[in-house]
Amino acid sequence: MGKLSGKKVFITGAEQGIGKATAKELIEAGCDVYLHYFSGEEGPKELVELANKLGQRAEYGYADLTKEEETQQCVNAAAEFLGGIDILINNVGGIIARKWLGEIDKQFWQTVIDVNMTTMLNVTQNALPYLKQAKDGASIINLASLAGRSGGHAGSLVYSMTKGAVLTWTRSLAAELGEHGIRVNAVAPGLILGTRFHNQHTTKESADETIRSIPLGRAGSSEDVARVIKFLASEYDGFVSGATIDINGGVYRM
Repeated sequence: MGKLSGKKVFITGAEQGIGKATAKELIEAGCDVYLHYFSGEEGPKELVELANKLGQRAEYGYADLTKEEETQQCVNAAAEFLGGIDILINNVGGIIARKWLGEIDKQFWQTVIDVNMTTMLNVTQNALPYLKQAKDGASIINLASLAGRSGGHAGSLVYSMTKGAVLTWTRSLAAELGEHGIRVNAVAPGLILGTRFHNQHTTKESADETIRSIPLGRAGSSEDVARVIKFLASEYDGFVSGATIDINGGVYRM
């Protein structure tokens, strides 16, 4: 496993949940980090304070990553602050709302695609020149979901579709970028409580029912996911590429 100390990380959606926990994990591992946020500065401010206490560098910036120009400005600001990008974590995404097939209109369809896929395209395209320049190789980690594996619960049709696409995006990108020394992998979390996603879109009754089906007998935490992302981030000089690691307590086994 590669050493993370001094590595330059750009992570999207770092204001709460998995993004914030991952940024904390990487800061504590010795990385310098640029934190993208879309809704709320409180989390990024805490992370910058943590980095400062540890004698490291961290900064944050706002962008609507569905917009190409704002994305370009944010990625360039990150690369300028960090002096390059070694590790990219595409964490932004969301279900937006639960809608069944008969309720899906074209605007909702496009919004979910934009939030989960267009953001990833915009960020990765703009970060690519910097990742190619990483002297020891680079690492990209994409956030997929158990829903992309299993199809998700009823009402998550469009979200599940996009997360399935992230799995294919990851495999295809690994083939395309390997010649540049860039590894591309994904994580597919299952039920991760304490995140905005589940706070807004999962009832306690639904969570309890899901937990009963999980072999480990509990829901996951953001920290469970962050530790796996940390491993994949460290593989900037490794041989793991095109893989998806499932983080679901054994409910989905492949």
